[in-house]
This record gives sequence, structure tokens and C-alpha cells, in this order.
Amino acid sequence: MRLNKYLANSGLASRRKCDEIIMSGVVKVNGRVVKELGTTIDEKKDKITVEDRVIKLPSSFVYIKLNKPKGYACSNHDEKGRKTIYDLINCEERLFSIGRLDYDTEGLIILTNDGDFANRVAHPRFSIEKEYRVTVEGEIKESELAVMRKGVVVDGERMPSAKVEWLSYENGYTKLSIVIDEGQNRQIRRMIEAIGHEIKLLKRVRIGGVKLGGLKRGEFADLTEDELNLLVRAK
Repeated sequence: MRLNKYLANSGLASRRKCDEIIMSGVVKVNGRVVKELGTTIDEKKDKITVEDRVIKLPSSFVYIKLNKPKGYACSNHDEKGRKTIYDLINCEERLFSIGRLDYDTEGLIILTNDGDFANRVAHPRFSIEKEYRVTVEGEIKESELAVMRKGVVVDGERMPSAKVEWLSYENGYTKLSIVIDEGQNRQIRRMIEAIGHEIKLLKRVRIGGVKLGGLKRGEFADLTEDELNLLVRAK
């Protein structure tokens, strides 16, 4: 197996990032520093370390979907001591999330220990859609929807366009469905702020063909074979 694939499969980073890590000189094979790209290893016999930390392939692959509640961080360890999504999951394998949701956002997040799968789903080349339900303070006008669909300008930079559907307006709040496929940092919050409104609730309900379904807040479930196929075959 190629060394970069081994590192990616372990969940360390994408293959491209693993190439950078190899070239930086912190990767050792059986105690010897290796910087050459294209290096092959015997994954059953060789000892691989990164910054002297042993890197191993998972004993089995795990694929989980979680309904993340508000008030949970998506990191393995939060510097501020806040609760994390890993407090909700009972799994012996070391998992990492595919993409993140910020602290005040809830909804669907996928976790795995399969590095190749994670990089495939997260790679911008495949433009996998993420759908959100958004509750916004105030009444959103059609002209404002058109701006978001085209791509709002934030700090002089035009953000990616989005699919925006008006759902309802009641008791001073507008409900929207917003679908994006690039997922810039806090993209939806920045979009809504740019048109002069504030978000009351932001919830992700779909990633590609995988839907949140009937999961309650804080609940998780294994992805089905059909759900895995929907993500792997997405284009």
C-alpha cells in the first residue's frame, strides 16, 4: 500500500495533505524518516509513526449519522471545556466527522474512521449537496431570496450561490430551505446576516442522499448500505 493512502485511511488527513505531511519529514517507517512520495509499505508488518505517534489502520470501518444538538462542539477535545459530539457516541473506534457544524447549529453530521470515504464525501470536486432548514427573524422578501440565490457579497467577496426555497412566514419568523454544495465556513449564517436578518434556528437535514430522518436530538444510527452507496456514487 502507498504510504499516503495508509495515512489517509487511518483518518489522519486527505491524501494530498498526507503528501505534504510526508514531505515535511515527520513520518517514519520502522524508525526511518521517509520523505519520498510514492513510498510503498507493508501495512501488516511496517510500523508507521507521525511525529513519533504510532498510526494504525482501524480494525473495522464505522459509518454513523448523528443528530447533533445545539451546544455541542464537533472537535474531539474542546479547548473551552464544552461538551462535544463524541460525548454522545458510544464507540470504541476513533471517529472523526466529515465536515462540521458550528456550536449553535444542529442536525445531521456523519462520522467515520474510514479516511478514504471521508475524503471522497468531503472533496469539493463531487459537490455533494447539504440541505438546511432555517428559521429567520423577520419577513424575507422575494428580492432578498434572489440575492441569496445569486450569491451575496460579504466583505467584498461574492459567496457561492445557493438553492433557496421559501417555506412559510408565521409569528414574525420566516422558514427557508437552503441547499449548498461548497460549504464555506459559516456560509448560511453569513448569507442571512448579509441581507440584514438573524437566524433563530439552523438545522442540517440532508447530506447528499442521506437524510436526518426520525433521529431525535442526540441520537445516532449506523448508515445503511443504501445510504453509503448514495454518498459514494454522488456526483
